[in-house]
Amino acid sequence: MATFKVVVGDPEARELRRLYARVAESKDIKFSEAMKEGKEFVRARASPKLVELLGTPYRVATIRVWKDRAKKEKFSLTVRLEPDASVPEGTIYVPEGSLSEKLGSSEAVAEVSRARSFQIVVDGSRAAVFIGKKIGDTVDASVVGIPGKKLLITGGSDSSGFPMLESVPGSAKRALLLSSPPGYHPKSEGERRRKIVRGNTISEEIVQVNTKIVD
Repeated sequence: MATFKVVVGDPEARELRRLYARVAESKDIKFSEAMKEGKEFVRARASPKLVELLGTPYRVATIRVWKDRAKKEKFSLTVRLEPDASVPEGTIYVPEGSLSEKLGSSEAVAEVSRARSFQIVVDGSRAAVFIGKKIGDTVDASVVGIPGKKLLITGGSDSSGFPMLESVPGSAKRALLLSSPPGYHPKSEGERRRKIVRGNTISEEIVQVNTKIVD
């Protein structure tokens, strides 16, 4: 059975509103195996006002915490915000273990913003929705937890990193002479190289599917 990492881009998240908030672990929120495996959004609770200020209609947000500013090391966590009036303003509660496993601390001051992109792992019947679809096709975004929208398939790659190419029919690998992305990034103008690519159709050999949210 196929399993895909579905990367979802949010085209409307161009000018992000960044807020600073206290992020703390809560024993009342379980860090499930599905969350750890990326099959579900990590649940988080925040005040309705903070959710409104972020301007994220899908309530998907990115939390960034600096581990070491001197070394420019930071930790990012993508969460699905649940508005909760009992949460103090300026605070976000996340599952127990979601911070301490990375930071060694159960709370931190973090930068929070609407997620430009996020990734969800789909398998079983959710993965089956993508089989046979081509670059340019759409699927219902409820497959990644966003009802009422569509996902436009923009590309993908297999386990070896070979990218799907929209102009190549089917799902098989082919060696083509390329002069531009995807598949080849020339170092000088006019340079061409023979590279292996995948066709434009999703099969079980594909591991990552790139998409963006559309109406």
